[in-house]
Amino acid sequence: MRFIPRTLLWRTVLLLAVLLAVSHLAWISIFRYAQREPRANQIAQQIVSIVVLTRAALVSAAPGKRVALLRELSSVEGIQVHAANDDDRVEPLPDRPALTLIAEAVRAQLGPDTRFTLERNGISGVWVSFPIDEDEYWVMVPRARIERAETWRWVGLGAVVVLLSLLGAVAIVSRVNRPLRALARAAGDLGRGREPAPVPEVGPAEISGVAKAFNQMAADLQRTDRERALMLAGVSHDLRTPLSRIRLGVEMLDVDGALREGMVQDVEEMDAIVGQFLDFARGGPEGAEAEATATDLGALVARVVERYRAKGEPVSARAGGVPPLPLRPLAIERLLTNLVNNALRHAKTPVEIETRVAGKQAVLSVLDRGPGIPDGDAERMMQPFTRLSTARTDSGSGLGLAIVERIARMHGGKLELLARAGGGLEARVLMPLSQD
Repeated sequence: MRFIPRTLLWRTVLLLAVLLAVSHLAWISIFRYAQREPRANQIAQQIVSIVVLTRAALVSAAPGKRVALLRELSSVEGIQVHAANDDDRVEPLPDRPALTLIAEAVRAQLGPDTRFTLERNGISGVWVSFPIDEDEYWVMVPRARIERAETWRWVGLGAVVVLLSLLGAVAIVSRVNRPLRALARAAGDLGRGREPAPVPEVGPAEISGVAKAFNQMAADLQRTDRERALMLAGVSHDLRTPLSRIRLGVEMLDVDGALREGMVQDVEEMDAIVGQFLDFARGGPEGAEAEATATDLGALVARVVERYRAKGEPVSARAGGVPPLPLRPLAIERLLTNLVNNALRHAKTPVEIETRVAGKQAVLSVLDRGPGIPDGDAERMMQPFTRLSTARTDSGSGLGLAIVERIARMHGGKLELLARAGGGLEARVLMPLSQD
């Protein structure tokens, strides 16, 4: 769901916040239920005391001083006394258990005929009737005088406790997340072909155990890569040395020139295919680049285009003002070379290289006007040793696009094979502008 946080930290904080809020509200409900009757008796006693004292003061005061006494009660204590009238509009008491208990306790002490309401003639307050001789009077006590904000005080204190608990949860989960983030970064580096630094084996036993297992896995993979590179170096020497002798022998043969040139070309293609096999198996020469450096993609494309133009190939470039990117230059040159070679070999049309920025990504496109690739085969063509059925008679190993896709992934990007409007193919490489 959109409203559920993605990170473990904020999911934990949200869960704790909900649990603490629910438990706090439940605790307040239990507290209010347990304190309802004692609190009602306490409030009723306060009301009864005010009514009794007010009535006694009025009865004992001299008639000429009663008006001054009423004014003093109103200004100092906020207590008002009014004579009851037949046309008084007395609102019924709200149906709340606490108010019912208070009214019963007040009548138990002042008499069953005592009237109790929270609103008289549209004026809000705690209104209680009392008699003096044959007359009935109302005493009004401000509700704030009776209804203490104890419940809200407890709510406020509970909110402070919830906030402190959440701050503690953030601190605890942050310590748990720190090694997980380091592990995620190291796994990303490993997936892009880099050699990550060992992950600190700290934190809870489960986290440190995962970090230890990851470090062991990374060390095993690095050792396997070193052994494979050593073996492939020997294979490369053992294969290419006989190919060099065969080429030398073919060039010395006294045969038709066209036949000799075709045989030499076959040997060169065999050598190129062996080279692609070895490059794919050991990560290519770009694997020697340990770290990406800030690189001007436009300048790199210009160098590649210049090499093709020197050989008379119809390759051009259109730069789109891409800022310096964290790239492995040798790997990107290999990526461009493979894409351009594929376009020249299969499209047999002029090839254009385009660079531009789209949102937070740099776009590198190699465009041609050849037959293109059917939509259903685009993903399949990125797999090793995969070729279109129409291209099976052409030279090549079927590894060019697989190497391009791996280099794009090494830079945190991806390869897309898209049909162009008007015919042709766009091999588009998307790479992030930064790898933060």
